[in-house]
Amino acid sequence: MVAQFLRLKLRLLGNIFRRSTWQVVGIVVGLVYGLGVAVFLFTALVGLRFAGDVEIVRDAITVAGAATVAGFIIFPLVFGVDDTMDPRRFALFGIPNRTMAVGLALSAVIGVPALVLAIVLSGTVVTWSRGFGATVLAVIGAVLAFATCLLLARVATGLASLLLSTRRAREVAGVIGLLLLVMVTPVIVALVSSDWASSGLRALSTIAATLSWTPLGAAFAFPGDAAAGQWGAAFVKLLIAAGTLALIWKGWESLVARMLVTPGRAASAKSYRGLGWFDRMPHTPTGAIAARSLTYWGRDARYWVSLIMIPIVPLFVMIPLSLAGVPSLYVALIPVPLMCLLLGWSLHNDTAYDSTAVWAHIASGVRGTADRAGRLVPVIITGVLVIGLGSAVTVFVIDDWRLLPSLLGVSTALLLGGLGVGSIISARFPYPAVKPGDSPFQAPQSSGAMTALVQSFTMFGSLLVAVPAVVFAALGFFEDPAWHAAAFASGVGLGVIALAFGIWEGGRVFERRGPEILTAALRA
Repeated sequence: MVAQFLRLKLRLLGNIFRRSTWQVVGIVVGLVYGLGVAVFLFTALVGLRFAGDVEIVRDAITVAGAATVAGFIIFPLVFGVDDTMDPRRFALFGIPNRTMAVGLALSAVIGVPALVLAIVLSGTVVTWSRGFGATVLAVIGAVLAFATCLLLARVATGLASLLLSTRRAREVAGVIGLLLLVMVTPVIVALVSSDWASSGLRALSTIAATLSWTPLGAAFAFPGDAAAGQWGAAFVKLLIAAGTLALIWKGWESLVARMLVTPGRAASAKSYRGLGWFDRMPHTPTGAIAARSLTYWGRDARYWVSLIMIPIVPLFVMIPLSLAGVPSLYVALIPVPLMCLLLGWSLHNDTAYDSTAVWAHIASGVRGTADRAGRLVPVIITGVLVIGLGSAVTVFVIDDWRLLPSLLGVSTALLLGGLGVGSIISARFPYPAVKPGDSPFQAPQSSGAMTALVQSFTMFGSLLVAVPAVVFAALGFFEDPAWHAAAFASGVGLGVIALAFGIWEGGRVFERRGPEILTAALRA
């Protein structure tokens, strides 16, 4: 039966090359890239065999190994994977639980992640081949680390299939994963910018000393301890690693038994009373479209995930700049304008988000200006809150209220300019978007070059509208504070003009290209 599982996994792995030509090309490129990284790491580990300072090498491998083990746990839980070898698929075959657990665990050995991990771990064996005893422990450590990582991945995947079976659960988990990446970013930047000749090595030693006694790093640490002559610590950590693997195996057996008698979770249906936003908005075409847009922004994951990401993106810009030594005054001025830029840019493909439902607007003969204006309401409301509260908080933090007019002007120009340009672009050049009900983290097939061109042109257009306000703000900052008033006037004025022109021209394009828009929605 175990052999049957292995043959099935090989067949599934071979079927990925029976897809379309371009999908196969992408798969091959990914395989070559992964194997290239594995070979590079293997070569680096072989080179470390001749390094003189064993303790530094041990610490580095321990930290890297612990991060690898954590990755095998976090990735399936947070982002989820399509488990083709889910135990529940074999529930009707009457296979004993233990046999199924063994077969499914061994099937994890067949795959690209396992191959990459095996290549890298074989490099650690070469690194620690500094004597017969150390080499034996290095082989044992590589085997324990290999089995621990793959078995943890199986357990994490099984838990994800139980806990994240509904679409909303997967979406929430994906957002949590992105937040985790944001939290890790400062650590990565700090590690890159550290002075490894002094404080960096001490920090590495401290972190490695802690991780080496935990289930995350024990399997990677004890071969290095043996190579350094610390045999007592090596054998204790070997016991920790072996005990960890035994506990994971027991957990995997229990999970398989539980999954075989547990059906997948079904999404619970929610009941809504009243008409929601349709009761609160004006009973006009523009009001109805605004109510529909507000409902989408509150319930559709494609919208609210984007909304959550907007305040996160500035952190990716601010943290590296702060660590690089950029004055805090300049860094503090970045978040509000950047969030307004992203908010204005977010509607550049809003028409495509309707998918085939856009026929309702076209068939009802709704005026184009009503369609364009109604879609802007949620973003304008959000933008007003960001500009008002964000600008006030910014000038309070930097303790310079003279900058408030410039901050308001530049942010308004970026927001309204992006909405104006996006109102035209979304009607004239809609490109394939994530379909309603699909995961917002999926990437739909598109024309590639056209998608990049549309996104870049919309971003450039909103920046172009804000150029005068930015220039006046710079003059007020470096020359005469009187220029801040000009920055406010030009930003608000040009932003309103760009928004009005975008609604008018975008409405004309929408009325003229209604059939083409519906055709594009059906084709996407």
